[in-house]
Amino acid sequence: MTEEYGKEKRRIWKGGKQMKTKQPKAVHQKSFWKRCVEHRALILMSLPGLAAVFIFSYIPMYGILIAFQNYNPVDGMFAMNNWVGLKYFKQFLSNPYLFRLIRNTLLLGIYTLLWSFPAPIIFALLMDQLTSAKFKKAVQSISYMPYFISTVVIVGLVKSFCSVDGVINVIREAFGGQAISFMTDPKYFRTIFIASNIWQGLGWGAIVYLAALSAVDPQLHEAATLDGANRWQRIRYVSWPAIIPTTTIMLILESGKIISSDFTKVLLLYNESTYETADIIGTYVYREGILGGKFEYTTAIGLLTSLLSFVMLLIANFLSKKISDNSLW
Repeated sequence: MTEEYGKEKRRIWKGGKQMKTKQPKAVHQKSFWKRCVEHRALILMSLPGLAAVFIFSYIPMYGILIAFQNYNPVDGMFAMNNWVGLKYFKQFLSNPYLFRLIRNTLLLGIYTLLWSFPAPIIFALLMDQLTSAKFKKAVQSISYMPYFISTVVIVGLVKSFCSVDGVINVIREAFGGQAISFMTDPKYFRTIFIASNIWQGLGWGAIVYLAALSAVDPQLHEAATLDGANRWQRIRYVSWPAIIPTTTIMLILESGKIISSDFTKVLLLYNESTYETADIIGTYVYREGILGGKFEYTTAIGLLTSLLSFVMLLIANFLSKKISDNSLW
C-alpha cells in the first residue's frame, strides 16, 4: 500500500514541480436549438394550442386601450385626440352601487369557494372507498351527467323546482309549511346558486382527485388495515395526504376566480327583485356595456377586475408556498 502511494506521489511531483493532472472533461449541455430539434415532435404538437392562446387571448388585449379614451368606432382605438386617462376608473370608484357590487361579488365567490370546492374532494374520497367496481362506475357516470347539461337547462330546472308551485314548495306544503317564492326573495339567491353549482360540478370536479387517488399504492391500504385502521383512519392517513398537492394547486386556481363568479348562471337566475344580493360586477358590466353601450366604462371595470383576480392569485400562491411548499411557481 505504501509503495503504491509512493509511485503515485512521484507521478504527481517530478523534479520538485507539481505536474498537471488530467481533469475529467466537463459535460457540455446541448444548445437550445439542438434540444428543440430533438423534441421537435412535442413542439409541433404544442403549436396549435400556443397559437390558439396567442390569437384568442393575447391579440385581443389591445382592446383595453378603449378604457382610457372616449371610444369612437369611426376614429378607431388609436386616435390620439380621444384619450381621457383614468376618467372611467374614477367614475366606477365613485359609483353609488360600488359597495353593493363588490360585496355581492366577493360573498358569492367566497361562499362558492367554501362550499363548492370541498364537495368534489369529499366525493372523491368516498368514491375511493367503494369496493364494488360496477357500483362505483354507475355512481361516477350519474354524477358526471349534470356537468354536460347546458347552463340554460340547469337554470330552467332550478326555476321550475323553486317556483311557488314547484317540487320544493309541494314538499313544504305536504309537511304543513307555506309556499315560498324562492326566486324573488333575495336571501335565498346565494343558497340556490351555490347548491346548483355543487350539483352540476360534483362529479366532474372529482375526476382530478380520483386520478390522484388512483396513484396510491394499494399496499399502503393493506398495511393500514392490518394495523387495525378503520375506513375513516385510512382516508385520513393514507388517501388524504396523497391528494394534498393536487388540492393545493386547485385551491390556488379557484382563489383567482373569486372576483369572476359564474356570470352566465347569475344572469339567468337573477331578476330586479334580487339585485340586493344577486347583482355582481359581471351583471352590472352586461347591463352598462352590452345593453347601455358604454364600452369604455365597462372595459375599465373589466380591467380592474382582472387585476384584482391576478393579485388574489399571487397572494394565494404565496401563502400556499409558505404554508405547504406547494405552489404554481
